[in-house]
Amino acid sequence: MARVRLPIVSPALVIAIDGPAGSGKSSVSKAVASRLGLSYLDTGAMYRAVTWAVLHAGVDPDDVGAVVALMEGESAPVIESGTDPTNPTILVDGTDVAAPIRGDEVTAAVSAVSAVPVVRQQLVQLQRKHAAESGPGIVVEGRDIGSVVLSDAPLKVFLTADPSVRAQRRAAETNASDAGSISATESALRTRDAKDSTRAVSPLTRADGAIEIDTTDLSFDQVVDAVVALASEVA
Repeated sequence: MARVRLPIVSPALVIAIDGPAGSGKSSVSKAVASRLGLSYLDTGAMYRAVTWAVLHAGVDPDDVGAVVALMEGESAPVIESGTDPTNPTILVDGTDVAAPIRGDEVTAAVSAVSAVPVVRQQLVQLQRKHAAESGPGIVVEGRDIGSVVLSDAPLKVFLTADPSVRAQRRAAETNASDAGSISATESALRTRDAKDSTRAVSPLTRADGAIEIDTTDLSFDQVVDAVVALASEVA
């Protein structure tokens, strides 16, 4: 059997992968981290976890003052992210919220909560701590990793895809492949893109020096191979 030669990565290699919802960030980032023997951090899950905590506490996600009070109060939620790419976990005060944070209620509120400066400040600190303590390195994915959180990362990638393709992928994930569901998903994605790219704090944007990969016409393996190849160039 032929041996597959993987790139030799340097110590503490940090790969920042950004992009809009449905661009393939999570699946690609986990696969790249597994291939290269690195840790993995889903920052989007962290914002969703905070959003879940806000809703669970009965706080209106559109009430900035109330969200700030929760995050700075004695009952501020404790977010714990597991960084094993083969089994990433997300806990709020010790409760596994991996499933509920993907529900419609959290999805509808996450943009509002994510735009609160205090939320971003606290989570950015936590994300940077994960990167600093990542051992051999880490793949961090989100919407402002290369531009804000880890702007000095040696490899910054911006994944994108046509909104219609992203909608089809999201619909396939939820087994809702009928035309109506896909259309509704595409509309929701476009709305989320607009909110994320125009918010005042850490908007979604391609970071300076980031390499853009349009995944519209690429297979999953092709995208993973492309990122792994880029990692070998900076190692």
